Amino acid sequence: MAVGDSYQLPGRGAPVFPVARPGNLAGGRSSDWPGRVHSRYDLLHVRRGWRIVEVRSREDSPVFDVDLPEGLVPPGTKARTAAGVCFLEGPAWHESGDLYFSDIAGNRILRMDPEGIVSVFRADSGRTNGNTFDAQGRLISCEGAEFGKGGRRRMVRTDLETGEVQVLTDRFEGKRYNAPNDACVDRRGRIWFTDPYYWIDRDSLEMGHESVYCIDGRDVRRVVSQPDIGRPNGLAITPDDKTLYVIDSHPVEGGNRKIWAFDVADDATLSGQRLVFDFGRGRGGDGMRLDRQGNLWVAAGVLKSRNPHETTEVKTGVHVISPAGKLLGRIPISEDVITNLTFAGPEMKTLYVTAGKTLFRIETSVSGYSLYPAIA
Repeated sequence: MAVGDSYQLPGRGAPVFPVARPGNLAGGRSSDWPGRVHSRYDLLHVRRGWRIVEVRSREDSPVFDVDLPEGLVPPGTKARTAAGVCFLEGPAWHESGDLYFSDIAGNRILRMDPEGIVSVFRADSGRTNGNTFDAQGRLISCEGAEFGKGGRRRMVRTDLETGEVQVLTDRFEGKRYNAPNDACVDRRGRIWFTDPYYWIDRDSLEMGHESVYCIDGRDVRRVVSQPDIGRPNGLAITPDDKTLYVIDSHPVEGGNRKIWAFDVADDATLSGQRLVFDFGRGRGGDGMRLDRQGNLWVAAGVLKSRNPHETTEVKTGVHVISPAGKLLGRIPISEDVITNLTFAGPEMKTLYVTAGKTLFRIETSVSGYSLYPAIA
């Protein structure tokens, strides 16, 4: 590309943008047409007919003035972000005291021991997003497809004692998943997971829908899909296995920023869809956990709007919502983008929150609900 060239997004009727400088779109707009539109983004890589492959938000890239004498740097030089290497997600706590969490941008799973020392648990994570544990203490991971190459787009289970990694499912009806995002496990051992797609390059997608699935032994069932839900993200199931909560976070004009509840039948069929909470036009929920009182603890909100269809009216933090849909309060978090959370500790009264490049810790009075480790 060169200055003066133009770039047309894929799709009939897609907008055309002039190129202001090599690798940049004038006007600061890009899109995964015909999906959402992003504002103030830099174009980093293009391929296959000038399709957008990877973008970085200017708002998420700090710029600093350089205060040095002439002769050392050119006049007006500024320091800019060269690369983003850390985007935290998917915390899950093991009874050993270790906390596991994902760095999607770094393509790794990290582990923090009880002394607070962080090490790399898995160097090639397949772009793992959400993590959780089953009742046997095995790590369930959602290998996704965001933040670059290497996403394996499947659900895996790791035995922490042997190191064995088992692929639970990598296809549904012969087609690869979009980007498994988050998961929860019920008392019957069934694994529920969401499969949305938030990234830019859509060329490799095989699914024509974004859905919620249930793994029951060797059987995989699609339990809810579009249009009943726009873009499923975080989810949680109640201790009696009778209610499944699903976050619907679809950042487009008119898209859902809602939390739904579904009745769960013995055969994993869902029914009785009902609205629990609506975040309006702000950034809706991402990850979610339940406490022992049945309240929903939801990572939601944004400090800076990332596109024209998202406001800052929902402030960044952990939003605590009753089962009846009443907002009980918010724990403010000072960093974008807040993604997920988990309860931890012997009594499940320590809350860990992933946001941007930081892992936050908050002590609570109420215990979080935990299938593993089980607490009395």
